[in-house]
Amino acid sequence: MDQSNPKREIVFRSPWFQILARQPPGVDQPYYAIQSPDVAVIVAVNDRGELLLVRQFRPAVDLMTLELPAGHIESDETPEEAARKELREETGHEAGTLELLTKVSPSTARFTNRLWCFFASNVKPCQRAQPREAGVDFLYYERDIRSLLDEKEFISAASYAAMFAAVVRGRLKI
Repeated sequence: MDQSNPKREIVFRSPWFQILARQPPGVDQPYYAIQSPDVAVIVAVNDRGELLLVRQFRPAVDLMTLELPAGHIESDETPEEAARKELREETGHEAGTLELLTKVSPSTARFTNRLWCFFASNVKPCQRAQPREAGVDFLYYERDIRSLLDEKEFISAASYAAMFAAVVRGRLKI
């Protein structure tokens, strides 16, 4: 076995993630990482400049949160296909074009997956009614970005990362 890249062993498996153990050379205890699918996050703005957000209950933090539309990228779809699907499922909107803003790690210390952050301008309600994801409500955020960052429900690091990328790339103004 190559000691510079020790084998990872799955020590726990769930439908949403696996916990991997790796024994680095010269270390007494295994190092654990969480493996789950990559995630598509969408900064979506309508023709009035309003940001589309979703509100949903997140059991892990026991809170109703305010987030950008997002979801796992399935093994049979591209990041862009997943972004389009999540935008439809969570908000009932569609985008003409999607621009990849960045691809980042949610936590280089613990997670193996990536966040694919997209920007969609001039999103519109879908032509045909789309079944929306249960328990996920969407809203048009009419206030400015600074106000959003102050919202107590806006705590998702993935949403923050995508918003930051959109600002840095000049797609959103603070």
